[in-house]
Amino acid sequence: MSEVAGARDVRSEDSFDVTAAAAWLREHACAPFANDVEGVPEVRQFSGGASNLTYLLRYPTRDLILRRPPAGTKAKGAHDMRREHDLQAALHPVFPLVPAMVAYCGDESVIGSEFYVMERIPGTILRKNLPSDLTLTPEQVRTLCARAIDTLVDLHQVDVQASGLTAFGKGEGYVARQVAGWSKRYRAARTKGWRHGVGSFEKVMAWLEANQPADVGTCLIHNDFRFDNLVLAPDDPTQIVGVLDWELATLGDPLMDLGSALAYWVQADDNRWFKSFRRQPTHLPGMMTRAEVVAYYTSRRGIDLTPKEWTFYEVFGLFRLAVIAQQIYYRYANGQTTNPDFKQFRMAVILLELRCRSLIRRG
Repeated sequence: MSEVAGARDVRSEDSFDVTAAAAWLREHACAPFANDVEGVPEVRQFSGGASNLTYLLRYPTRDLILRRPPAGTKAKGAHDMRREHDLQAALHPVFPLVPAMVAYCGDESVIGSEFYVMERIPGTILRKNLPSDLTLTPEQVRTLCARAIDTLVDLHQVDVQASGLTAFGKGEGYVARQVAGWSKRYRAARTKGWRHGVGSFEKVMAWLEANQPADVGTCLIHNDFRFDNLVLAPDDPTQIVGVLDWELATLGDPLMDLGSALAYWVQADDNRWFKSFRRQPTHLPGMMTRAEVVAYYTSRRGIDLTPKEWTFYEVFGLFRLAVIAQQIYYRYANGQTTNPDFKQFRMAVILLELRCRSLIRRG
């Protein structure tokens, strides 16, 4: 079998009992996967991602993916493997870019945590830079960018009731719940002191509270829509064949989803410090700017939105990203993970607060 990009040796702190997992899977894998899980697979760990742990299971006839939560203290409601599995199982028939589910295990005695297994969708996943063997013209980059936003539009137009997804949200008031919820999470995860301290974000949180708009609608949102969660066709890297990482998906406001997605969107004319945290190739010639993405999306959805109105969603997206980074940094600062990549998250949180306050001042 060929190597899979991003798959590495399993970190010792993230290892699990592969034999026990394989035995369980032989008993519980659904069709058409039941005949492909004989024996014990070779296991590799994907180095990307900073929340749930993702592993490659290499069987002789098929590659599968195992997802499980990280070790250490977890935020209430986070890392819910059952919910993540069930949402994808319900969504797959109407949005086939979602991987097919193989099995869910709620028995933590098997490997020390709940987990689920799904199909692996072969293809290219873009990271910080294009793979060394991939070249895209500006025209191809523009096509890929438009198709990515089209995919988000298609997701937001899924019929939630018809697909049985109504249980995955709390109804109206999504914007207000998000502002309150992420503010509470940040305060709980904030680290202090000369070594680990970060800013308070209090002015940002107060501004979000005072300026929040009403929901523009309710639909299924991904909540982590980025290029490194998209799978591109092996024979055409402008075609999207898979959407991954549904950990944060829920029913909510589509513009909040877009704002969260664009928090990761580092473009070619951004300043040096923001470029230093780029994790996807949104700087390439031909790629839309953030403003162009917003205009393209709102045009496709028929939503009227002024640049001033957009500021709320942009600030919220950056604040939410800061909270996610701080929750991970909290685990690092408290010795719950030794992954050295997480050390830099402190500076990201500090700089994201500065960017939020700058956008607020510009209004």
